[in-house]
Amino acid sequence: MSRQLRDRLAAAGRDAWATLLPTECSGCGAVDRALCASCRLALAPAVHAVTRDDALIWAALTYAGPARHVIAAYKDGGRTDAAAALAAPLRAAIVAALVAVPNLTEPNQPGSPRDIHLVTIPSSRLAWRVRGYHPVDALLRRAGLHSSTVLVQRTEALDQVGLGRAARASNKNNSLVARHPLDGVSVILVDDVVTTGATLLEARRAVFAAGGIVVGLAALAETRRLLPAHNPP
Repeated sequence: MSRQLRDRLAAAGRDAWATLLPTECSGCGAVDRALCASCRLALAPAVHAVTRDDALIWAALTYAGPARHVIAAYKDGGRTDAAAALAAPLRAAIVAALVAVPNLTEPNQPGSPRDIHLVTIPSSRLAWRVRGYHPVDALLRRAGLHSSTVLVQRTEALDQVGLGRAARASNKNNSLVARHPLDGVSVILVDDVVTTGATLLEARRAVFAAGGIVVGLAALAETRRLLPAHNPP
């Protein structure tokens, strides 16, 4: 079967499904498509490095436009049908973080990619009850990757949405702890959306406190700063 024929059959199948169960694009609201071609194109990975305090983070998307709508719908609107489209950019950010690891050795040797664990930030109990799934872990599974459940919530932090920079940092301060000692374990920390970076910075602190080594940080998307982190009076 030719690729052109497969594409036509797939499109016909989507049209038939949309007739039975009408839906709309989670990025722009266009009818009859869970994710339209234009919004799918907007989710193409554009991996770039961003800094938060002294941390360098690899992000695949900018949290704006269609990408913002799709990610928000996936996280808080139950639109898990966008998982496949979001898994690819997250994987691209992780690959960039991995490539940037200094002195990466050959496979099967200490420090090789097989010895680096992907660690996600645990959801709060409230978020888990509302969603029923962990958004980042679900994307990693869709990307064919495995996450390590290394960190747990020590205190129940507030939702970060709407909090300023200082409030976000205070909210996350000492909120995470490792389940067990991580002496010498190398990890790449993975998050969904980076704003101030408070969540990833707290996760990094918790890994360091347990004796682990953070060799990289990756995120699906980052919110562009409108103003510098520190402004002169």
